[in-house]
Amino acid sequence: MAERAFDVLVIGAGASGLAAADTLTHAGRSVLVLEARERVGGRVWTRAVPGLDLPIELGAEFVHGEAAVTYGFLEKSGMKAVASGNGQRYVAGRRLRPVDAFAQAQRAMKDRSALKDRDLSFRDFIARRPLPPIAKTFATLMVQGFDAADPARASARAIAEEWGGGQMGGAQPRLREGYGPLLDWLSRKILVRGARLKMQAVVRAVRWKRGRVEVLGDAFRFTARRAVITLPLGVLQSGFVRFSPNLEKQHALKRLASGPVVKAALRFPSAFWEERSRGAAFFHAPRAPFPTFWTPLPARAPLLIAWAGGPKAERVRAARDVPAAILKSLRTIFGKCETPDHVLVQDWQSDPFARGAYSYVLVDGEGAREALAAPLADTLFFAGEATSADDSGTVGGALASGQRAAREVLG
Repeated sequence: MAERAFDVLVIGAGASGLAAADTLTHAGRSVLVLEARERVGGRVWTRAVPGLDLPIELGAEFVHGEAAVTYGFLEKSGMKAVASGNGQRYVAGRRLRPVDAFAQAQRAMKDRSALKDRDLSFRDFIARRPLPPIAKTFATLMVQGFDAADPARASARAIAEEWGGGQMGGAQPRLREGYGPLLDWLSRKILVRGARLKMQAVVRAVRWKRGRVEVLGDAFRFTARRAVITLPLGVLQSGFVRFSPNLEKQHALKRLASGPVVKAALRFPSAFWEERSRGAAFFHAPRAPFPTFWTPLPARAPLLIAWAGGPKAERVRAARDVPAAILKSLRTIFGKCETPDHVLVQDWQSDPFARGAYSYVLVDGEGAREALAAPLADTLFFAGEATSADDSGTVGGALASGQRAAREVLG
């Protein structure tokens, strides 16, 4: 077993881990980043599809909210964010009709008086609201899709705060080059400063006491005075990594959940949907297995992205026939249509190093993210989208959390 001491160990080379390492190396600390995968990025995974000259995101894709840290890194790297299309259609009978799904969803949360004295599940909250069926339908669709959450378990208070915070609505930009190249750039940046990045380093155990951390894998052991833990929520909850002594985080971990997402990139012989609904960027079929599809607009290419989150994703996973679910959903929206000739599928729940797409707050879970983020004994520090009180579920939130954890390390 190899052993070497560092100032700080960072577990995970996703957005939060790389951002933490960037801040720490800038301050002159010796840093080792341990990553279980063969690549950096974590739940960012930018791929290529033959014949298409644009990045394909199987993980994070859009820039949500203000994302000041994201835009700061884009400026430094010379990369760009570009506006995406925002025209939306939904299936009404056998026709595609215009809709603003975000506006309908936010309409459902406008009156929050029922949440004044106590929290409710989103399902119970929405059932009590005197709203048109379309508003309830799209509110539920957004909770399952946008938040990857189970409406029967998700905190209505947390959803109301999030939806009022600017993450939803309007055209969400994409990165012109994709998120993958941005995080590759960030990893090169920390290496130039002297950080070490060890890939395929699956951490099995973390032994710690005040002022000392020992991290063990199958063929390595490293020590440091401090560690930044950026493991995804689902991995922390699974117990895959053993902490000794146990983390004083169980109450927080029980008040959060890791939402499932199945995402697929579909290449077709032609962009047949443009003739049927020109200018549409998103297509919604709330009852379909994959209830949401989107195009790469303003880029024009024969590509659709299929998205199922929350209970929809669980049902798709249980059926174990993703191609059939995709075709059924396409036919629900478009009727007779072309069959994709190239498909990439990513099920984030089945990824052992993710165990879900991103986090959401359970009923009565107020304060859980802050509790998860709190350092332990000035020795263990925590980052990742699940620790972000303001921008959970986003790359921007993950990047900012990594910087916050690094500042805590530096004091």
